[in-house]
Amino acid sequence: MGLSAPPRYDGSMTEPAIRDFHAHIYYDPEEVEVAKQLAAAVQARFPVAVGHFHLGPVGPHPRASVQLTVPRELFGEVAQFLALNRGPLIVFAHAETANDLADHTEHVIWFGPSEPLDLSMFS
Repeated sequence: MGLSAPPRYDGSMTEPAIRDFHAHIYYDPEEVEVAKQLAAAVQARFPVAVGHFHLGPVGPHPRASVQLTVPRELFGEVAQFLALNRGPLIVFAHAETANDLADHTEHVIWFGPSEPLDLSMFS
């Protein structure tokens, strides 16, 4: 029996266009200073917007977090920086396509262990 060639990847976009990415740095309240240092380091290196440092769960996020808004053309570089410099913090990153449920469940990357999100707000 001959081997057949593997299927070729079709690089066409099947999802809506990505406007930007959100990278949420998760932390425990006693780690807020570490999170601020990481966010400041990212912002010093890349043109990202840094949101409010929440001390408890907000939206679908299970605990304290801050949101970084990352231009899509810089996401690869910012992701590499976060992967190597996050220390003990967890980072949840997702695309922004205007489909909130898919953006928080399908278009995601976790740096560190994943945590369950409260998706009830998207139903």
